Amino acid sequence: MRRRHGWVHWVIWITCGIMGSAPAEVKQLSDNNGPAVRPATVVPWTGGGAVLPGWPVDVDPHLSPEPDRAALLVIDTQVDFLDGGSSTIAGTSAVLPTLARLVRGFRAAARPVVHVVRLYEGADVDLPRRTLIASGAPVVRPGSPGSELAPDLRPAPGALLSPRELLAGQLQPLGDREWAMWKPRWGAFHRTPLDAHLRSLGVSTVVVAGCNYPNCPRATVYGASEHDYRTLIARDAVSGVAPLHLEEAARMGVLHAATADILARLPAS
Repeated sequence: MRRRHGWVHWVIWITCGIMGSAPAEVKQLSDNNGPAVRPATVVPWTGGGAVLPGWPVDVDPHLSPEPDRAALLVIDTQVDFLDGGSSTIAGTSAVLPTLARLVRGFRAAARPVVHVVRLYEGADVDLPRRTLIASGAPVVRPGSPGSELAPDLRPAPGALLSPRELLAGQLQPLGDREWAMWKPRWGAFHRTPLDAHLRSLGVSTVVVAGCNYPNCPRATVYGASEHDYRTLIARDAVSGVAPLHLEEAARMGVLHAATADILARLPAS
């Protein structure tokens, strides 16, 4: 099989190497369809635990990211969730420099960037947070300083959010090929214009980064997969990610890579 793009960290079944043997589904597929997927060697990762090594030679052509058709989705990286904010999410400020470098790289490559944000107002709030928001908690309230994008991610200092546009379900332009978008629940594809927007731009591949992987980035990854996007997690540009999360995502054909590897494969603008 030919090497394809090089933009791959895991193939869907290769994760069985962590457990030491292939699951029954893989063994059955190998009996019917040729050689089994060869388990990869487990190596340490600085994020903790162990993960599989990157960039295998053989890549399923339906999973391999297409850098020249990629868009970056930055999830919930807002002031209130940074250190010192009203609802700090551990680790988000720590990944912010890498995330900012990823955003700048997509801008330089003239590839689309969508900042997906939370805004809490009224009763249209996910169930686990309705009591909190109803109590008046100052968490990403529309128009508040804490609801704005992290300053390091803004295309210009004056690039502030427009709650009126966002809460009306519109994509707010922030710069050249860069937008903000409100999502009412965990995933960026639920009740939003995101899929239609990406299709209109010819996007086939989404790179997911941002704040608190176990919640909204993970739901967005699942949504992207359900909408048949080639999906890549920027593992060092998202807070709260653990090796188990990446293993689970890989079982759905979702890949992951470091920011440096992603940027190295983006097209020149």
